[in-house]
Amino acid sequence: MCEQIRARYPAATRLAFILDNFSVHKGDEVRDWADANNVEFAYTPHYASWLNRIEPQFKGLRYFCLDGTDHPDHETQAEPIADYIDWRNAHRDDPKLRHLTRRQLTRKAA
Repeated sequence: MCEQIRARYPAATRLAFILDNFSVHKGDEVRDWADANNVEFAYTPHYASWLNRIEPQFKGLRYFCLDGTDHPDHETQAEPIADYIDWRNAHRDDPKLRHLTRRQLTRKAA
């Protein structure tokens, strides 16, 4: 994914990626790639997932696609996730969904 984003901009343009503190994001290979591609990484603080605007979206994904399921493989699991994402994108202006997302962010910030 980083390569795709990097490819959209001229190499001379410095990009900043904001990442969480997941250990995979901090390895030598990742840092070497960033240095070679004019990319700077900024990390969110520990225990501050509420700063990451994508985090509240996972609540709906877990509720509608993953809770109480036992998918036999990743391919089978990917189908309801893709269906949910399609549905969610089609209903992005639904005030109930916006309210849920804002409430989730507010609760985590408190």
